Amino acid sequence: MRLVRGRSRPVASVWFGNQIVDGVLFPVLALALAFGARVAFAGTIKPAVFKVAIPVLVSLVVIRLSVRVLGRTFPSVAWVRTIERSISWLAWIAVVLWVTGVSPMVLDAADDVRWNVGATHITLRNVIEGGVTAGIVLVLALWVSAAIERELLSSGTGHDLSLRKIAANLVRAALLFVGLVLALSAVGIDLTALSVLGGAIGVGLGFGLQKIAANYISGFVILAERSLRIGDMVKVDNFEGRITDIRTRYTVIRSLGGREAIVPNETLITTRVENSSLADPRVLVQTAVQVAYGSDVRALQPLLEAAIAAVPRVITDPAPAVQLAAFAADGMDLAINFWIRDSENGTGNVRSDVNLAVLDVKAHVLQCDRIAERFVETGDLQHPCQLPI
Repeated sequence: MRLVRGRSRPVASVWFGNQIVDGVLFPVLALALAFGARVAFAGTIKPAVFKVAIPVLVSLVVIRLSVRVLGRTFPSVAWVRTIERSISWLAWIAVVLWVTGVSPMVLDAADDVRWNVGATHITLRNVIEGGVTAGIVLVLALWVSAAIERELLSSGTGHDLSLRKIAANLVRAALLFVGLVLALSAVGIDLTALSVLGGAIGVGLGFGLQKIAANYISGFVILAERSLRIGDMVKVDNFEGRITDIRTRYTVIRSLGGREAIVPNETLITTRVENSSLADPRVLVQTAVQVAYGSDVRALQPLLEAAIAAVPRVITDPAPAVQLAAFAADGMDLAINFWIRDSENGTGNVRSDVNLAVLDVKAHVLQCDRIAERFVETGDLQHPCQLPI
């Protein structure tokens, strides 16, 4: 019953899709059944039926595989939709050419268009076949690398998440490089001829692409040194937030207000970065309160410190401290220092809670002063006001 009604998935699977029938598995099974039927009913069913059915199913497998893999690898990239539509059009055009019998003539005509690259002879047919092969190999490489990255990051928490991220990036780069080499070999290009291309790329990196190369290298340096990790609270160029992702070229920082900054990795290497979570997650938060002249500051300090320590997010090591900071025109300024351990949850809310606790203490002290004055006036000092500590 589960296979019949399908199953919903929070993230679309390459094999199963959102449901069983919209993934790669369904056309692959249909293609296997078509080949089996072609062998089993070779003398019963006309070959023309399989001449149409098999190319259509092969095209459907290619479309489903490319769409699912690109969708999982690049979930929020706009140009992926354009590539998916282009692959669909090319796949169905190839089916039409194959079914109508025009494809052999097109390939023969493409075989007559040729040119030389050094000592290698390349034809347009080689380019077409190599392009198809390269596309298939790269899609498979992206599929495998996405699966490996998902497995690495799914179980990574805390300190080892950055190392898992760099391992995933290295695996993806290695698989794409191997896939590209295999695709070039399938075309028939001599790989020794790539030395000239490598020299040209080196010159390009040295001049026009040096910033991009610096960002990529800086990304691997950040991940390897672990000076910045996913989840750290940082401040870069007056922008403060939590690191949500570290890519090979840039780092994403999300502020507590919901804004996201895309910071090039070279900036994080060459400029000053404040990291609140690198060695110690404890963060100092400050506020202030003013009391009237004549107040007993020495008696008030432990009351305020006890009230601040009772606020849920305030930690007791280091303990909150209340200090006489300055003498103002209208009263004495008290500086309040306290520490929190979860700055990623914001500092404005905990500062507000501390100010409310201070306000409660001031209100209680004022009430006690009024009660004490009344006791003095009546001469009854048997029930003095008790201040909560």
